[in-house]
Amino acid sequence: MHVTVIGGRLQGLEAAYLAKKAGYHVTVIDKCSDVPAHNICDRFCHMDANEKMELRSNLAGTDLIIPTIENEQVLNSLAEVADDLKLPLAFDFKAYQISASKSVSDRLFAEIKVPSPVPWPACGFPIIVKPVGSSGSEGVRLIRNAAELKSSNEQIDKEEEQWVIQEFLAGPSYSLEIIGHQGCYLPLQVTELEMDDLYNCKRVIAPANLSITHQEQFAQIAVQIAQRINLIGIMDVEIILHDNQLKVLEIDARLPSQTPTVVYKSTGVNMLVLLTESYLHGHLPESVLIEKPQAVIFEHVVVTPGRIAVSGEHAVSSAGALSYRENFFGADEALTNYCPGSKNWMATLIITGRNHGEVYRKRNEVIGQIKTTMNINSYHDPLPCRIF
Repeated sequence: MHVTVIGGRLQGLEAAYLAKKAGYHVTVIDKCSDVPAHNICDRFCHMDANEKMELRSNLAGTDLIIPTIENEQVLNSLAEVADDLKLPLAFDFKAYQISASKSVSDRLFAEIKVPSPVPWPACGFPIIVKPVGSSGSEGVRLIRNAAELKSSNEQIDKEEEQWVIQEFLAGPSYSLEIIGHQGCYLPLQVTELEMDDLYNCKRVIAPANLSITHQEQFAQIAVQIAQRINLIGIMDVEIILHDNQLKVLEIDARLPSQTPTVVYKSTGVNMLVLLTESYLHGHLPESVLIEKPQAVIFEHVVVTPGRIAVSGEHAVSSAGALSYRENFFGADEALTNYCPGSKNWMATLIITGRNHGEVYRKRNEVIGQIKTTMNINSYHDPLPCRIF
Protein backbone atom coordinates (compact mmCIF):
# COMPACT_ATOMS: atom_id res chain seq x y z
CA MET A 1 0.00 0.00 0.00
CA HIS A 2 1.35 3.41 -1.00
CA VAL A 3 -0.20 6.54 0.48
CA THR A 4 0.75 10.12 -0.26
CA VAL A 5 0.27 12.65 2.52
CA ILE A 6 -0.15 16.27 1.43
CA GLY A 7 1.26 18.47 4.18
CA GLY A 8 3.94 17.64 6.73
CA ARG A 9 2.93 19.56 9.82
CA LEU A 10 0.78 18.38 12.74
CA GLN A 11 -1.83 16.37 10.84
CA GLY A 12 0.74 15.24 8.29
CA LEU A 13 2.97 13.95 11.07
CA GLU A 14 0.00 12.02 12.46
CA ALA A 15 -0.86 10.51 9.08
CA ALA A 16 2.75 9.52 8.36
CA TYR A 17 3.21 7.95 11.81
CA LEU A 18 0.02 5.87 11.55
CA ALA A 19 0.73 4.86 7.95
CA LYS A 20 4.21 3.65 8.88
CA LYS A 21 2.73 1.69 11.79
CA ALA A 22 0.40 0.03 9.28
CA GLY A 23 3.37 -0.98 7.12
CA TYR A 24 2.43 1.35 4.26
CA HIS A 25 4.89 3.06 1.95
CA VAL A 26 4.55 6.76 2.75
CA THR A 27 5.30 9.81 0.63
CA VAL A 28 4.95 13.25 2.23
CA ILE A 29 4.64 16.39 0.08
CA ASP A 30 5.14 19.89 1.48
CA LYS A 31 6.34 23.21 0.09
CA CYS A 32 8.54 23.62 3.18
CA SER A 33 11.33 21.13 3.77
CA ASP A 34 11.79 21.71 7.50
CA VAL A 35 8.46 20.23 8.62
CA PRO A 36 7.85 17.70 11.43
CA ALA A 37 6.96 14.78 9.11
CA HIS A 38 10.06 15.18 6.90
CA ASN A 39 11.81 12.14 8.41
CA ILE A 40 8.69 10.12 9.35
CA CYS A 41 8.16 8.79 5.83
CA ASP A 42 9.81 6.77 3.11
CA ARG A 43 10.00 9.64 0.64
CA PHE A 44 9.74 13.39 1.11
CA CYS A 45 8.91 15.69 -1.81
CA HIS A 46 9.80 19.34 -1.35
CA MET A 47 7.26 21.00 -3.63
CA ASP A 48 4.17 23.20 -3.76
CA ALA A 49 1.07 21.03 -4.22
CA ASN A 50 -0.43 23.83 -6.32
CA GLU A 51 2.10 22.95 -9.05
CA LYS A 52 -0.19 20.48 -10.80
CA MET A 53 2.25 19.05 -13.34
CA GLU A 54 4.88 18.31 -10.69
CA LEU A 55 2.18 17.00 -8.37
CA ARG A 56 0.99 14.53 -11.01
CA SER A 57 4.49 13.13 -11.47
CA ASN A 58 5.01 12.73 -7.72
CA LEU A 59 1.74 10.84 -7.31
CA ALA A 60 2.95 7.97 -9.50
CA GLY A 61 2.29 4.66 -7.78
CA THR A 62 0.04 6.17 -5.13
CA ASP A 63 -3.01 4.20 -4.01
CA LEU A 64 -4.55 6.93 -1.82
CA ILE A 65 -4.04 10.69 -1.34
CA ILE A 66 -4.45 11.96 2.22
CA PRO A 67 -4.71 15.75 2.53
CA THR A 68 -3.59 17.13 5.91
CA ILE A 69 -3.73 20.82 5.04
CA GLU A 70 -6.52 23.38 5.22
CA ASN A 71 -5.53 25.63 2.34
CA GLU A 72 -8.54 25.93 0.05
CA GLN A 73 -6.46 26.53 -3.09
CA VAL A 74 -4.34 23.44 -2.45
CA LEU A 75 -7.41 21.32 -1.69
CA ASN A 76 -9.01 22.40 -4.97
CA SER A 77 -5.80 21.57 -6.88
CA LEU A 78 -5.70 18.16 -5.24
CA ALA A 79 -9.30 17.46 -6.15
CA GLU A 80 -8.64 18.35 -9.80
CA VAL A 81 -5.46 16.26 -10.07
CA ALA A 82 -6.98 13.30 -8.20
CA ASP A 83 -9.95 13.36 -10.56
CA ASP A 84 -7.69 13.47 -13.62
CA LEU A 85 -5.57 10.56 -12.36
CA LYS A 86 -8.58 8.61 -11.06
CA LEU A 87 -7.00 8.45 -7.60
CA PRO A 88 -9.09 8.34 -4.41
CA LEU A 89 -8.77 11.41 -2.20
CA ALA A 90 -9.46 10.78 1.50
CA PHE A 91 -11.26 14.03 2.16
CA ASP A 92 -14.93 15.01 2.55
CA PHE A 93 -15.17 18.48 1.03
CA LYS A 94 -18.81 19.07 1.97
CA ALA A 95 -18.31 18.09 5.61
CA TYR A 96 -15.10 20.08 5.77
CA GLN A 97 -16.85 23.25 4.57
CA ILE A 98 -19.24 22.93 7.51
CA SER A 99 -16.60 22.20 10.13
CA ALA A 100 -14.17 24.84 8.80
CA SER A 101 -16.55 27.61 9.87
CA LYS A 102 -17.35 27.84 13.56
CA SER A 103 -20.44 29.92 12.82
CA VAL A 104 -21.78 27.36 10.30
CA SER A 105 -21.09 24.41 12.61
CA ASP A 106 -22.64 26.27 15.57
CA ARG A 107 -25.82 26.78 13.53
CA LEU A 108 -25.78 23.07 12.73
CA PHE A 109 -25.58 22.20 16.44
CA ALA A 110 -28.55 24.46 17.12
CA GLU A 111 -30.60 22.96 14.28
CA ILE A 112 -30.18 19.38 15.45
CA LYS A 113 -30.38 20.39 19.13
CA VAL A 114 -26.89 19.22 20.06
CA PRO A 115 -25.85 20.79 23.41
CA SER A 116 -23.25 23.49 22.77
CA PRO A 117 -22.09 26.81 24.32
CA VAL A 118 -24.69 29.57 24.55
CA PRO A 119 -23.96 32.40 22.09
CA TRP A 120 -23.40 36.00 23.16
CA PRO A 121 -25.32 38.07 24.25
CA ALA A 122 -27.67 35.38 25.57
CA CYS A 123 -24.93 34.33 28.01
CA GLY A 124 -23.07 36.21 30.72
CA PHE A 125 -19.37 36.65 31.40
CA PRO A 126 -16.85 35.12 31.08
CA ILE A 127 -17.01 34.57 27.31
CA ILE A 128 -14.81 33.15 24.58
CA VAL A 129 -14.09 34.99 21.33
CA LYS A 130 -13.01 32.72 18.46
CA PRO A 131 -12.10 33.41 14.83
CA VAL A 132 -14.74 31.84 12.60
CA GLY A 133 -12.30 30.03 10.34
CA SER A 134 -9.43 29.08 12.65
CA SER A 135 -8.59 25.56 13.74
CA GLY A 136 -8.55 24.43 17.36
CA SER A 137 -7.55 27.09 19.87
CA GLU A 138 -5.84 29.35 17.34
CA GLY A 139 -6.76 33.00 17.96
CA VAL A 140 -9.08 32.20 20.89
CA ARG A 141 -9.51 34.99 23.47
CA LEU A 142 -10.95 34.80 26.97
CA ILE A 143 -13.01 37.84 28.00
CA ARG A 144 -13.85 38.17 31.71
CA ASN A 145 -15.95 41.34 31.84
CA ALA A 146 -17.51 44.22 29.88
CA ALA A 147 -14.35 46.35 30.04
CA GLU A 148 -12.28 43.58 28.46
CA LEU A 149 -14.96 43.05 25.82
CA LYS A 150 -14.92 46.74 24.91
CA SER A 151 -11.14 46.71 24.62
CA SER A 152 -11.24 43.51 22.61
CA ASN A 153 -13.94 44.89 20.30
CA GLU A 154 -11.74 47.88 19.48
CA GLN A 155 -8.97 45.49 18.44
CA ILE A 156 -11.31 43.10 16.63
CA ASP A 157 -12.83 45.94 14.59
CA LYS A 158 -9.38 46.66 13.16
CA GLU A 159 -8.96 43.09 11.96
CA GLU A 160 -10.50 41.35 8.96
CA GLU A 161 -11.39 38.16 10.84
CA GLN A 162 -14.98 37.24 11.59
CA TRP A 163 -15.64 36.13 15.13
CA VAL A 164 -17.85 33.78 17.15
CA ILE A 165 -18.62 34.92 20.69
CA GLN A 166 -20.08 32.45 23.20
CA GLU A 167 -20.09 31.47 26.86
CA PHE A 168 -16.92 30.18 28.46
CA LEU A 169 -17.37 26.69 29.86
CA ALA A 170 -15.18 25.27 32.60
CA GLY A 171 -14.57 21.54 32.84
CA PRO A 172 -12.57 18.65 31.41
CA SER A 173 -12.32 18.33 27.62
CA TYR A 174 -12.67 15.16 25.59
CA SER A 175 -12.28 14.12 21.97
CA LEU A 176 -13.79 11.39 19.84
CA GLU A 177 -13.19 10.45 16.20
CA ILE A 178 -15.90 9.02 13.99
CA ILE A 179 -15.52 7.51 10.53
CA GLY A 180 -18.39 7.47 8.04
CA HIS A 181 -18.97 5.50 4.87
CA GLN A 182 -22.20 5.07 2.87
CA GLY A 183 -24.47 5.76 5.81
CA CYS A 184 -22.46 3.67 8.31
CA TYR A 185 -20.81 5.53 11.19
CA LEU A 186 -18.13 4.14 13.47
CA PRO A 187 -17.32 6.13 16.64
CA LEU A 188 -13.99 5.23 18.22
CA GLN A 189 -12.35 5.61 21.62
CA VAL A 190 -12.90 8.73 23.73
CA THR A 191 -9.68 10.48 24.76
CA GLU A 192 -9.12 13.14 27.41
CA LEU A 193 -7.47 16.45 26.54
CA GLU A 194 -5.40 18.63 28.87
CA MET A 195 -4.66 22.24 27.91
CA ASP A 196 -1.83 24.67 28.56
CA ASP A 197 -2.20 28.33 29.56
CA LEU A 198 -3.04 29.27 25.94
CA TYR A 199 -5.71 26.54 25.66
CA ASN A 200 -3.54 24.51 23.30
CA CYS A 201 -3.60 20.76 23.88
CA LYS A 202 -0.50 19.78 25.84
CA ARG A 203 -1.43 16.22 26.84
CA VAL A 204 -3.80 13.47 25.68
CA ILE A 205 -4.80 10.61 27.97
CA ALA A 206 -6.54 7.30 27.34
CA PRO A 207 -8.74 5.72 28.49
CA ALA A 208 -10.59 8.91 29.33
CA ASN A 209 -11.80 9.57 32.86
CA LEU A 210 -15.41 9.84 31.70
CA SER A 211 -18.34 7.71 32.82
CA ILE A 212 -19.62 4.97 30.52
CA THR A 213 -22.97 6.78 30.35
CA HIS A 214 -21.31 9.99 29.17
CA GLN A 215 -19.11 8.08 26.70
CA GLU A 216 -22.18 6.45 25.18
CA GLN A 217 -23.91 9.83 25.02
CA PHE A 218 -20.81 11.32 23.36
CA ALA A 219 -20.82 8.58 20.72
CA GLN A 220 -24.52 9.19 20.05
CA ILE A 221 -23.87 12.92 19.58
CA ALA A 222 -21.03 12.18 17.16
CA VAL A 223 -23.22 9.83 15.13
CA GLN A 224 -26.04 12.39 15.10
CA ILE A 225 -23.72 15.06 13.67
CA ALA A 226 -22.15 12.64 11.17
CA GLN A 227 -25.57 11.56 9.92
CA ARG A 228 -26.71 15.14 9.47
CA ILE A 229 -23.70 16.10 7.34
CA ASN A 230 -23.58 12.69 5.61
CA LEU A 231 -19.96 12.22 6.62
CA ILE A 232 -17.70 10.30 4.25
CA GLY A 233 -14.33 9.89 5.90
CA ILE A 234 -13.19 11.04 9.33
CA MET A 235 -14.35 13.71 11.74
CA ASP A 236 -13.14 14.76 15.18
CA VAL A 237 -15.65 15.96 17.79
CA GLU A 238 -14.49 17.88 20.86
CA ILE A 239 -16.72 18.29 23.90
CA ILE A 240 -16.49 19.67 27.41
CA LEU A 241 -18.15 18.27 30.53
CA HIS A 242 -19.70 21.31 32.20
CA ASP A 243 -21.95 20.92 35.25
CA ASN A 244 -22.27 17.21 34.42
CA GLN A 245 -23.53 17.98 30.90
CA LEU A 246 -21.69 17.31 27.65
CA LYS A 247 -21.46 20.32 25.34
CA VAL A 248 -19.93 20.22 21.86
CA LEU A 249 -17.17 22.78 21.36
CA GLU A 250 -16.24 22.06 17.74
CA ILE A 251 -15.95 19.54 14.96
CA ASP A 252 -13.18 19.05 12.39
CA ALA A 253 -13.92 16.94 9.32
CA ARG A 254 -10.34 15.97 8.53
CA LEU A 255 -7.69 13.73 10.05
CA PRO A 256 -6.88 15.27 13.45
CA SER A 257 -3.54 15.28 15.24
CA GLN A 258 -2.50 13.68 18.52
CA THR A 259 -5.65 11.73 19.42
CA PRO A 260 -5.42 9.09 16.62
CA THR A 261 -1.98 8.04 17.87
CA VAL A 262 -3.31 7.77 21.42
CA VAL A 263 -6.25 5.63 20.27
CA TYR A 264 -3.86 3.42 18.31
CA LYS A 265 -1.51 2.93 21.27
CA SER A 266 -4.41 2.29 23.66
CA THR A 267 -6.64 0.04 21.55
CA GLY A 268 -4.59 -1.07 18.55
CA VAL A 269 -7.17 0.54 16.25
CA ASN A 270 -5.40 2.44 13.47
CA MET A 271 -7.71 5.14 12.12
CA LEU A 272 -5.63 5.55 9.00
CA VAL A 273 -6.15 1.88 8.14
CA LEU A 274 -9.91 2.26 8.67
CA LEU A 275 -9.90 5.36 6.50
CA THR A 276 -7.90 3.58 3.79
CA GLU A 277 -10.19 0.55 3.83
CA SER A 278 -13.29 2.73 3.56
CA TYR A 279 -11.98 4.73 0.59
CA LEU A 280 -10.30 1.90 -1.32
CA HIS A 281 -12.49 -1.09 -0.55
CA GLY A 282 -15.79 0.39 0.63
CA HIS A 283 -15.42 -1.43 3.94
CA LEU A 284 -16.09 -0.15 7.43
CA PRO A 285 -16.71 -2.47 10.40
CA GLU A 286 -19.90 -1.94 12.37
CA SER A 287 -17.88 -1.76 15.58
CA VAL A 288 -14.43 -2.45 17.00
CA LEU A 289 -14.17 -4.69 20.04
CA ILE A 290 -11.62 -3.53 22.61
CA GLU A 291 -11.34 -5.95 25.50
CA LYS A 292 -8.76 -4.17 27.64
CA PRO A 293 -7.28 -0.89 26.38
CA GLN A 294 -3.83 0.17 27.49
CA ALA A 295 -3.36 3.38 29.44
CA VAL A 296 -1.56 6.05 27.40
CA ILE A 297 -0.07 9.46 28.10
CA PHE A 298 0.92 11.51 25.07
CA GLU A 299 2.50 14.90 25.79
CA HIS A 300 4.84 17.54 24.41
CA VAL A 301 7.88 18.77 26.35
CA VAL A 302 10.33 21.54 25.51
CA VAL A 303 13.83 21.44 26.99
CA THR A 304 16.05 24.53 27.38
CA PRO A 305 19.14 24.93 29.54
CA GLY A 306 18.13 24.16 33.13
CA ARG A 307 14.41 23.84 32.36
CA ILE A 308 11.82 21.39 31.06
CA ALA A 309 8.32 22.60 30.25
CA VAL A 310 5.20 20.81 29.08
CA SER A 311 3.88 22.64 26.03
CA GLY A 312 0.91 22.85 23.69
CA GLU A 313 1.00 21.32 20.22
CA HIS A 314 2.40 24.55 18.75
CA ALA A 315 5.80 23.31 19.97
CA VAL A 316 5.61 20.52 17.40
CA SER A 317 4.80 22.83 14.49
CA SER A 318 7.82 25.03 15.20
CA ALA A 319 10.31 22.24 15.94
CA GLY A 320 11.39 21.47 12.37
CA ALA A 321 11.96 17.92 11.16
CA LEU A 322 11.41 15.27 13.84
CA SER A 323 12.76 11.76 14.15
CA TYR A 324 11.13 8.63 15.53
CA ARG A 325 12.81 7.18 18.62
CA GLU A 326 12.05 4.18 20.83
CA ASN A 327 12.88 3.90 24.56
CA PHE A 328 13.50 7.65 24.67
CA PHE A 329 14.56 8.47 28.25
CA GLY A 330 12.29 5.56 29.22
CA ALA A 331 9.30 6.61 27.08
CA ASP A 332 8.00 3.85 24.78
CA GLU A 333 8.28 6.16 21.77
CA ALA A 334 9.04 9.78 20.97
CA LEU A 335 8.92 12.12 18.03
CA THR A 336 11.75 14.55 18.64
CA ASN A 337 14.44 16.84 17.28
CA TYR A 338 16.81 15.80 20.09
CA CYS A 339 20.35 14.72 19.31
CA PRO A 340 23.19 14.03 21.77
CA GLY A 341 24.63 17.27 23.07
CA SER A 342 21.48 19.28 22.30
CA LYS A 343 20.62 21.93 24.87
CA ASN A 344 17.42 23.11 23.19
CA TRP A 345 15.01 20.49 21.92
CA MET A 346 11.44 19.22 22.10
CA ALA A 347 9.83 15.82 22.15
CA THR A 348 6.39 14.34 21.92
CA LEU A 349 6.49 11.56 24.50
CA ILE A 350 4.31 8.47 24.02
CA ILE A 351 4.07 6.39 27.20
CA THR A 352 1.95 3.30 27.85
CA GLY A 353 1.04 1.19 30.85
CA ARG A 354 -1.43 -1.44 32.01
CA ASN A 355 -3.47 1.14 33.92
CA HIS A 356 -3.48 4.83 34.81
CA GLY A 357 -1.42 4.33 37.96
CA GLU A 358 1.33 2.52 36.09
CA VAL A 359 1.43 4.93 33.14
CA TYR A 360 1.64 7.99 35.43
CA ARG A 361 4.47 6.42 37.44
CA LYS A 362 6.28 5.61 34.23
CA ARG A 363 5.68 9.12 32.89
CA ASN A 364 7.11 10.71 36.06
CA GLU A 365 10.17 8.47 35.77
CA VAL A 366 10.67 9.68 32.17
CA ILE A 367 10.53 13.32 33.25
CA GLY A 368 12.90 12.51 36.12
CA GLN A 369 15.36 10.81 33.77
CA ILE A 370 15.35 13.80 31.42
CA LYS A 371 15.95 16.16 34.35
CA THR A 372 18.83 14.06 35.68
CA THR A 373 20.49 13.50 32.31
CA MET A 374 20.15 17.14 31.23
CA ASN A 375 20.98 18.55 34.71
CA ILE A 376 17.61 20.30 34.94
CA ASN A 377 16.16 21.74 38.14
CA SER A 378 13.17 23.69 36.80
CA TYR A 379 9.96 21.94 35.69
CA HIS A 380 6.91 23.80 34.38
CA ASP A 381 3.51 22.35 33.51
CA PRO A 382 1.28 25.32 32.54
CA LEU A 383 -2.44 25.30 33.32
CA PRO A 384 -5.30 27.31 31.83
CA CYS A 385 -5.66 30.62 33.63
CA ARG A 386 -8.15 30.95 36.44
CA ILE A 387 -11.26 32.90 35.54
CA PHE A 388 -11.93 34.42 38.93
